[in-house]
Amino acid sequence: MARPEGGYVGRFAPSPTGPLHLGSAAAALASYLDARAHDGRWLLRIEDLDTPRAVAGAAEFIQEQLRFLGMNWQEPVMFQSRRSSRYQQAFDHLAAAGRVFGCACSRREIADSLPAPADGPGLRHRDPIYPGTCRFGIPGGRPPRSWRIRVEDGPVAFEDRWLGPQHQEPAMDTGDFVIRRADGLWAYQLAVTVDDGDSGVTHVVRGQDILGSTGRQIQLQRALDLPTPTYLHIPLALGTDGEKLSKQNGAASITGAQPSHSSRRPCDLLDQAAALLQMQPPATRDPESWLSQAARQWALRFPG
Repeated sequence: MARPEGGYVGRFAPSPTGPLHLGSAAAALASYLDARAHDGRWLLRIEDLDTPRAVAGAAEFIQEQLRFLGMNWQEPVMFQSRRSSRYQQAFDHLAAAGRVFGCACSRREIADSLPAPADGPGLRHRDPIYPGTCRFGIPGGRPPRSWRIRVEDGPVAFEDRWLGPQHQEPAMDTGDFVIRRADGLWAYQLAVTVDDGDSGVTHVVRGQDILGSTGRQIQLQRALDLPTPTYLHIPLALGTDGEKLSKQNGAASITGAQPSHSSRRPCDLLDQAAALLQMQPPATRDPESWLSQAARQWALRFPG
């Protein structure tokens, strides 16, 4: 399907598991600058599907942090937790096409059936490749725990605006992946694909930790007759241990407890985020002027 008319639409989609840290602030800045550089709309989506991990008040705090940095979105915030019926529609569409099957395997069973995973940067926390145990029926008459999509064979090619040509093969990289979890929650891959399609997102700017999901999402887009956005994956902010900065490993909030009372000025924080994006930070200390100058710099670097 061709992209919808109406120009550039970008988005920032944080999970409300804690405040923005330097890495997530850089992702927000990159997506914001890309939208602004191309006279587009910038949307905010709160990915709060994983309710057990959501932190009370985090969604509101993230919005305060973005406003503190001068980044404002053009439409009402989308919350994934309010879109279950839409994900069910997408699931039913895939099921009617014969692309969905129930799976009785636990993560432990899958991991135990495979060789030890590779160890190295970006590999230590990768999900094990599903071996297809229940693809043609659940052995032993066990009830399904989760629901998976039958992945198509063959490569998925796309052009990444930061990294260049990419080739992924979901059938080999991950196998059939979960679209509804064992706890009944909708899986990330299905939700983000449906949300981007429904919002008319034309350009996705996000961290390289999600690069490996792109091939799966493109397959879902094709199966759901949704347009494929243009992708740009930025480098990750790493801690001293070489691991990605994240809320799970204790990355500090960029603003402290109250953005409006932060001892750090917005442009100082934007400077740090810009450095991660390999940009020359503007000298101005006015946030609006800073973002305007940075958007012009971004447009020269990423014109398309």
